[in-house]
Amino acid sequence: MIKRMTQAPETGYEPGRGPGPAKPTEEALSRLLGAHSFGALATVNRAGYPHLSTIAYAWDPAERVVRIGSALGRAKVRQLAANPRAALYVSSADHLTFAVAEGLGGVSPVSSVPGDETGRALLAMQAPFTDPEDEAAFFRNMVEDRRVVITLRVDRLHGGGLDVR
Repeated sequence: MIKRMTQAPETGYEPGRGPGPAKPTEEALSRLLGAHSFGALATVNRAGYPHLSTIAYAWDPAERVVRIGSALGRAKVRQLAANPRAALYVSSADHLTFAVAEGLGGVSPVSSVPGDETGRALLAMQAPFTDPEDEAAFFRNMVEDRRVVITLRVDRLHGGGLDVR
């Protein structure tokens, strides 16, 4: 069965028409990135096609950097090593606005010693632990899981949305 789009009641638009495009400011797009922590990372696979991964991320607007925790051996990590071009897509909760952060990605060294620089960078992306033993376990797990940090240095931030009345 085909699911059909439904017409929203009382939209003020004629049948077959809807809202036009809206152009959010770069500041609004940066706020959208900062307000969310999940998005879709697009990397380029061997065949040259986009590869999309749902990821958790942290946005640093001052540095214009997106940080993503991952593990050695994951497709996105291998693909960034072969071709560093990447983009992060983030949508508002109502899907009426979106932001795309494009840039070159890099991959940190693998966390190899509990509490090393990569482990600390991964910890900085988490909510703080109240129990120090949890932090120690976190660092051990980062080593065991061969975790890395993907850094996307954003050189282009763009997006759009719908100008809903």
